[in-house]
Formats: sequence, structure tokens, C-alpha cells
Amino acid sequence: MSNASQQPKQSKPQSQPLSLDALLERVERLEQKLDKALLLLTDVYRYQKLRDFLEAGNWKEADQETTRIMLEIMNKNSLDDIIPDEIMIFPCSALSLLDQLWMSYSKDRFGFSVQQQIYTRLGGNDDISDIDMKVLQAMEAEFGWSVNNKLLDYEDLDFSSEAPVGCHPSGWWRSPYGGKMAVYFIARLISCGVD
Repeated sequence: MSNASQQPKQSKPQSQPLSLDALLERVERLEQKLDKALLLLTDVYRYQKLRDFLEAGNWKEADQETTRIMLEIMNKNSLDDIIPDEIMIFPCSALSLLDQLWMSYSKDRFGFSVQQQIYTRLGGNDDISDIDMKVLQAMEAEFGWSVNNKLLDYEDLDFSSEAPVGCHPSGWWRSPYGGKMAVYFIARLISCGVD
């Protein structure tokens, strides 16, 4: 007999069986990861230009491309064509992917999740009936979007890598609906788990 046949077989450690709830939760997380991966694969043409701008640190071009992508997804020609209720059905997978791209290439400096976290820290919430202009003005000031409660022109924003944390993407926020669109958008970010 060989030595291998004389040694007792070592059994693999038995893991505890998962509860149905834990298994369902695990499947849901895996499905979400798969959805994100499939979105990127099927829409590589849609996000490639944005990824290239972000990788090169061309924040202004990346910002403009982000707005273009969001308009394309919503089948709209301009920000003026979007009403706040429509933003409440914007695809979570697209918001999440856009945020991931911004976060990754900016080293967590820019992105929707950074903006949402700052808004929440300043006292904002996801209640669309609560449009607190003081919170929105504080957010605008912190992002460098305004001076003395006066919004800067888009061309005057800081598109350098030293721009204030959370400053970008910024073009998307320039809706004619102002604070109402901002609160609806933050509510959508929160409901989508973009944080």
C-alpha cells in the first residue's frame, strides 16, 4: 500500500447552511453586480468617451459628456426638457455606473455619491416635499458653484483637479427647475443607493 492510501481522508470543513433570507439577499447582491457589469458591457459605446475624459483628467469634457449621456438615457434634447418627476424614474444602474466612473477616476473626489453625502451632512434629506434652500445654498457654496448665494456661470467653475470635493459632475445640476430638481435628484440618488 502506498502512503497516500494509508493516510485518512481529510474532510472539508462543513459550512453552515444559509437561511433562505440570507440566500435571497446574496442572490440579490450578485444580480445587482451582474446588472452593473452587463450595463457596462452592453453600453461600452455609451460610456467609452466619458471614461476617456475622466482617465485624462479632462473634468469639464467629462462633465459635459455625463450630461449628454443622461439626456440620451432619458431621450431628451436638453435639461430644459426634463421635469423633476421624470428624474425619479432615472435608471439606478446608470446613476450607479456614472458615479462609479467619476469616483474611480477622481480618486473619490468627484461623483454623485460625494454630492449626496455632503448634501445629507449639511442637513438635507430625501423628502421631495422639503426643499430647504438654505441647505441647497450651503451645498452650492461648498462645491464652489456659488459666491455670496449667487450661482456662477458654468464657464467660471473650477474644472481643475483641485476643485472643491464634490464639485463635479456639475452641469447636470443646472436645471431650470432649480432647487426642486436638485431635491428630486438627491432623492433619486438615495433611493438608488448611490452613496
